[in-house]
Amino acid sequence: MRETDFIIVGAGIIGLSITRELVHRFPGARVVVLEKEAEPAFHASGRNSGVLHAGFYYSADSLKARFTLTGNRLLTDYCLEHGLPINRCGKVVVAASEAEIEGIRELKRRGERNGVDLQLIDSQELNDIEPNARTVEKALFSPTTSSVDPRRVCRHLAADFPANVEILFGRRFIGGGPGSVQTDRERIGYRYLFNAAGLYADRVARAFGAGTSFTMIPFKGIYLRYNHDSLLRRHVYPVPNLRNPFLGVHLTKTVDGHVKIGPTAIPAFWRENYDFASRFDWREFGEIIAQEARLFLFNHFNFRQLAFEEMRKYNRRFFISQAQALLKHLDAGQFGDYTQPGIRAQLLNTETNELVMDFLLEHAENSTHVLNAVSPAFTSAFSFARHIVDSSASRMKIN
Repeated sequence: MRETDFIIVGAGIIGLSITRELVHRFPGARVVVLEKEAEPAFHASGRNSGVLHAGFYYSADSLKARFTLTGNRLLTDYCLEHGLPINRCGKVVVAASEAEIEGIRELKRRGERNGVDLQLIDSQELNDIEPNARTVEKALFSPTTSSVDPRRVCRHLAADFPANVEILFGRRFIGGGPGSVQTDRERIGYRYLFNAAGLYADRVARAFGAGTSFTMIPFKGIYLRYNHDSLLRRHVYPVPNLRNPFLGVHLTKTVDGHVKIGPTAIPAFWRENYDFASRFDWREFGEIIAQEARLFLFNHFNFRQLAFEEMRKYNRRFFISQAQALLKHLDAGQFGDYTQPGIRAQLLNTETNELVMDFLLEHAENSTHVLNAVSPAFTSAFSFARHIVDSSASRMKIN
């Protein structure tokens, strides 16, 4: 059995950011990262929108609010330092009706409490900032929202570690406990373990006696690409329903200047349900269908309406109409192909039947488990990783 100081399960943005933080704090420590795929960020970390959020959606008492503002700055600095592309285009949030103006004002209040640079503007100012966006009376302008290439960022992180960090690709976590883990190829002893397994974080956690009150409910996100890059200068978002973890269909200006609309948040039927055939798992299918059926039957957190509304987005015309409501001009005939789908690893509390809205950690013997790392986890990754290591420091026995 080989030995190491730290094991990180998962080479997505959170696992790589934890590794980066450990390298800074324990320069000589041996670190092994286990990744079941052949490359980093194969799942959610490499399939997200690429937007670096500013941090004004979240209530001030949340971990999301604590880490997004700083995370945005740290990741922006990282991209600039290493020559990674970043589109610092900014974002506007627009109101579709008078009823949504109070939502605009609430986002402004949250932004002020969280220390975010955010401007409340009128329709004329909006016209100067983003001429194609449409609003009723008021809008918000977020100058620090930007776009990056998430997969490229993660690949750079993975390639930038010193020799005492080893990323083992093609290693599937089979089981483990305090002191060692079993992969599909070997057994590895460790002194401390961090679980950043994303869609499978709940399963990995249960092998260590953690996360027993939670399970993953996967939601599929799909974007549709627009054929003309000149449509927008900036991201354009609607006023979200703050009781839901999803921000609604919006228009994203990508790092290379393209425009796409999305995402959906369609309930998926297994954890890696990217299409109707690949990576199918009978066990997952049965477990998730049963869980979603219970949520639908009892309409927990308004799941029934959410499911119906999201399933409608498979209708291309309806999907496009969601974006058309945000703009003055949008040619529905200029949309091309759907982009690569992603799966959101959304945690469900099985005792309360409520979605977990904030980041969530649990500790077990010699291990820390990142159970919920939904958006804006990519933006927050560097600052969130500091918190993860800080919260685990008293449990480690590493010099």
